[in-house]
Parts: sequence; structure tokens; C-alpha cells
Amino acid sequence: MGPLKGVKVLEIASIGPGPFAAMMLSDMGAEVLRIDRIIGESQVDLIKAETDLLNRGRKSVSIDLKNPAGVEVVLRLVEGSDLLIEGFRPGVMERLGLGPEVCLERNPSLVYGRVTGWGQEGPLARTAGHDINYIALAGVLSAIGRVDQAPVPPLNLLGDFGGGGMLLAFGVVCALLERTTSGEGQVVDAAMVDGAALLMTMIHALRAMDAWNLERGTNLLDTGAPFYETYECRDGEYISVGSLEPQFYDLLIKLTGLEGGKLPDQMDRTAWPALKDRMAQIFKSKTREEWCEVMEGTDVCFAPVLSMTEAPEHPHLKHRGTYIKVADITQPAPAPRFSRTAPEVSRPPSRPGQHTEEALLERGFTGEEIAGLREHEAIA
Repeated sequence: MGPLKGVKVLEIASIGPGPFAAMMLSDMGAEVLRIDRIIGESQVDLIKAETDLLNRGRKSVSIDLKNPAGVEVVLRLVEGSDLLIEGFRPGVMERLGLGPEVCLERNPSLVYGRVTGWGQEGPLARTAGHDINYIALAGVLSAIGRVDQAPVPPLNLLGDFGGGGMLLAFGVVCALLERTTSGEGQVVDAAMVDGAALLMTMIHALRAMDAWNLERGTNLLDTGAPFYETYECRDGEYISVGSLEPQFYDLLIKLTGLEGGKLPDQMDRTAWPALKDRMAQIFKSKTREEWCEVMEGTDVCFAPVLSMTEAPEHPHLKHRGTYIKVADITQPAPAPRFSRTAPEVSRPPSRPGQHTEEALLERGFTGEEIAGLREHEAIA
């Protein structure tokens, strides 16, 4: 039912941003076929395929990409596909015989999406790296953390997923939209280092306005301000406040009991450390639940800091269905929402090769061809 219903995607199995992009496309209704390498049953059990939530919503075929017959299977699948996405280092797909030139020759309208850390070109393009390295080089990591402390990696959200997988999904859908007028496919080069830098656009704008300095933990949005911070409560749990606008700040002052006292101007940065200490003492006087009773639902810009297990049970997220259960596993629901073409998770994660015969039959292969491919060990 999703807005991408009817779009056929080939996903060359990888890790991190590639599966995330494929999951997003599948959540939106695209028919995504995942091409996994051939592995033994014991390895399938080892990787706990049924709980690998990034692989939800699509079927899996196992193909030996080092076998010429296996490569030809992929090229036949390319002929009937709208998108192909891959997440290898530059040059790997070319060495397999599945690079953009070969694939676009077989299907000139194919959108060929590639996600890497450093991009397809540049001095570092062929070197190894991970999310932490890409956001470090992009100038993102240096800005995250508390004053006088080391930078804090924000999980692998900004490089792998926000700046990588989500950017790839956006890019291939843009190219798909452009194809409706040109009729031609193209290559999309999504680099995590580029995407992470892009996510910092507003911070660069603040820097250009002389409203952001390079010392982390001293700015408006990086825990420098006492009104944009997390605080420990009496029970050891935490709450968050984001009272940026003056009217929200005034309400924060009122509900913390600071109203009427002699206070500095909200934007007097020299006074922030002392005011933060006062607020820390106040917030530690009540439990998290007690502060929820005082502030939740007001315009303070407040929320309790919930754990991964607590969040799905919050009344607001339950009302919206932000978390769903698929095959008894709680997980984030597809997003964003659509008024007419509602997205959904079509199936739980698949074991590698689980649908090899079924999917190939659906894509035009005959039973005799599939038997021959098995005999030549080109497919599982």
C-alpha cells in the first residue's frame, strides 16, 4: 500500500547504511529483493537472521557473485528492476562484473545507488573506515560532547543512517522521479562523509552568524545552555528540557521555583554554568515521575529521558503507533506517515536465501533454469 508500490529494487547485501536504505524503500511499499551470499545453515543460525530488523520487509535469494552464472542471474534481475543499491568499497562491484556501466548497458533506465563512507572519488575513497571516522573528518564529531571532555560518538546514527542510508534512499527516489521526464537511469553516489557534513548545515549557519563557537559544550544546543540540557532526578533517572524561546524559558523558571529571584538574562553565557548548577540541584529534588507530573504536557519543552524499553510504552508513542510488533519483536514503525498510501512492514527479516526459488520464479526464471543454476552452484 505504500507510495513506492510497484517499484522493483535489487539490494546487494551489505551492512549498516545499505540495509537501512533498503528497509526504508521496502517500508514505503517497494518490492525489494535482497541478494545474499551463499552461507551454510550453521552460519544462518549464528547471525540470528530473524532478529536483524534492518532486513525486514523483503525476500532473500542467495547467489554466488564469484560464479559467472551467478553474475548473469543478477544481470537478468537488473533488466527488470528500477533500482539497484550496493554498499561496497569503490571498485568491488566492478570487479564482480556488476558495475554501473555493465548494469546500465543491460537496463539504461536503471537507477544505480551506491553508499560508501568516503565516496566514490577522493584520496581516501578506497580506504577502510566506520561511522566514527566519517563524522570525525566531516567536522561533526568535534562539536558533540560536554565542555572539557572528549567528543562523544552519537551511536552510529549520523554517519551510517542519517548521512548514509537515509541520504541514499532520498537520492535514489530523486533519481527515480527524474527518470519520469528523461527516461534515463543514472548513478547515485551517497557518501557518509558528505551526508554527515550536510546534517551540520544549521550549525555552520550559526557559526557564520557568530552564534556558535568551536569549544564544544558551551553553545546553545550542545549542553552549554542550562535551558537545553538533561538533568538527573532524585531516583537516578533523567529528564530533558529545551526551553529555547523566551516564553518557554519563562515557564521553566516558574515551574522550577526560580521565578521572582534575581536571575541573569537568558542569553548571558557567562551566567550559564552557575544557573545550570542551580537547576541541577532543583531537578534532583524530585523523581522523574514527579517532574513529569509538573512539566509534561506544558510548553516548557520537556520530556523524560526514556530507555529503549520504556519508549514504546509511553502514551503518546502508543497512540501514534510509533513502535509496532512484527513476529513478536518490538521495533520502530515505518515513517513518515501518508494520508492515502499507508506504508507497512510486509514481512519479518528473512534468512539468507530463504526465497531463492520463489523469488527467481517470480522474476521470470523457469524451474529448469533454477535447477541448472543449483547444479552449477550459482545459487543456494
